[in-house]
Amino acid sequence: MSQKPRTAEAEPGQLPPLEFLRLFRRVFSYTARYPGVRARLFVVVVLRAAQLSIVTWALAAVINGPITHGDWPGTLLGALGFLAFILFTQVTFGFRIYYALRLGEGAIRDLRRDTFAHLQQMTAGFFQQMKAGRLINRMTSDVEAIRAGVQDVLFICIVNGGQMVFTGIILAFTDWVLFLVALAIAPVLWWVNLKYRTLASDGQRRTSESFSRVTASLAESIDGIRVTQGFVRQEVNAAQFQGLVSDHSRNVIYNSRINATFLPLLEFSAQVFIALLLVVGSWRVLHGGASVGTIIQFLFMASVFFDPFRVLGTQYSLLVTSLVGAERVFRLLDRAPDWTDAPEATGIDKIRGHVEFRDVTFGYTPRQRVLNGVSFTAEPGQMVALVGHTGSGKSSIINLLTKAYLPDCGEVFIDGREIRSIRSDALRAQLGLVQQQNFLFSGTIMDNIRFARPEASDLEVIKATKALNFLDLIEALPNGFQTLVGEGGSGLSVGQRQVVCFTRALMARPRILILDEATSAIDTVTERRLQQALELLLAGRTSFVVAHRLSTIQRADQILVLAKGQIVERGTHAELLVRRGVYAGLHERFLTNTAAERDPA
Repeated sequence: MSQKPRTAEAEPGQLPPLEFLRLFRRVFSYTARYPGVRARLFVVVVLRAAQLSIVTWALAAVINGPITHGDWPGTLLGALGFLAFILFTQVTFGFRIYYALRLGEGAIRDLRRDTFAHLQQMTAGFFQQMKAGRLINRMTSDVEAIRAGVQDVLFICIVNGGQMVFTGIILAFTDWVLFLVALAIAPVLWWVNLKYRTLASDGQRRTSESFSRVTASLAESIDGIRVTQGFVRQEVNAAQFQGLVSDHSRNVIYNSRINATFLPLLEFSAQVFIALLLVVGSWRVLHGGASVGTIIQFLFMASVFFDPFRVLGTQYSLLVTSLVGAERVFRLLDRAPDWTDAPEATGIDKIRGHVEFRDVTFGYTPRQRVLNGVSFTAEPGQMVALVGHTGSGKSSIINLLTKAYLPDCGEVFIDGREIRSIRSDALRAQLGLVQQQNFLFSGTIMDNIRFARPEASDLEVIKATKALNFLDLIEALPNGFQTLVGEGGSGLSVGQRQVVCFTRALMARPRILILDEATSAIDTVTERRLQQALELLLAGRTSFVVAHRLSTIQRADQILVLAKGQIVERGTHAELLVRRGVYAGLHERFLTNTAAERDPA
């Protein structure tokens, strides 16, 4: 099993130059899943590129032919043919847009699916490092930038590149001398494009990164708005957000300045070269090297030849935005989890509930060790309580038991099997977890309870609720089990959310039950109801209970008292009180605080 260092995402200045070809190939690989649409689109794109050159050539040919020779019927016939061909080009254009939209939508749908699936495989450490707003930005703004690149920029560039090729062939046949002059000028425009690319790439990276900081701050501010208002921090937070927005604006203006400098320069250069061709062409006419009609036709086509430089310059800004978005999305997709199940890891049959920690040492970072040499054994069906001050390592033990993290040293055994040899999904399918701050999804209460076992029927959900003696609490809600729950459980009280979570845990039929401060944030009346429900939940199951309210763990088979990442005491409630040690002191303070709450006077 591999475990990688936990690293944060790189800033733009730490990144290598934008790898255009590699990113382009990888983005384009997503279109390979739709070969039929892609093939038809390429046919239409090539046809469109040829049409744009032929349209201009046809117009110039009518001027240089029937009009020059005063052939009125020929002029009318040429005009009708020109109109018919224009209609054909518009039909082709319509199919180009249609196929590009179909291909782009399919590719982006697959990319979003792959990104979301990848996020589901990431470990807990990744989500501690990455802000939710940044991840949302990858799935929204960055992916939408890629969509624009696939649907529009890519095929517009191909059309314009093809237009240059087809027009170049026509120019070579029209006047090869002037064509060589035009060809000699092209490297200058290419150099301007290259310089623009370098500056635009760096600027767009900074713009995308600053926008990620804005969205991350916005998501965090919305999530913590009650805390912000509670501490009257609105003005301070607004000032911090304004700083992020201002930084993003500076990056956008920097990009705009680059575009405002180079795009007019590209267009001006193209027009200068047209003027140069006019001078050379006039010299050839005056010296008998070409006819006036040929020069007019050539200048018509030269405009079509140089126009793609201007279009490509305009599209280049969008292309950079698209590839920067692709770079950020693929960087996320290429980021491997901190650890993965070993190839030889297998499932596990029905867990009996024997748990052993053997000399376990663990830290969330190499310099932040939170557990030091922790060893204990829980027999099947036992209730193990974890007690200690904040930061003592209680939740870290739970994180290792649920395989959210792996120990740095030592071993964790479930029914005699080292936890690394058990597939994560097989282990977690037999665990039940109820936390202090449980998460409920948007939907009905019925949906949230059934989340643990989607195939369960409504009757099974009702029976589980009744078994825990919660049925009256659910039915007292406006719409009972069909009551809608907002994001994160909004619309329900803390006690009501815990009722749903306890029922959800029972629906999972866990073999090992974990209660992490599950009753610490609720009132005493609801706690008594939950304590009664616990007796059913814990029956026949190994359980681990983290609690500050020591009244909830007095019947525990063993209590582990932690301090600074080590077990300093262990035993039953009665045994630890007799020792008059750390646990006895915690219990005495608990009794004092409980008495003060009951009689504040």
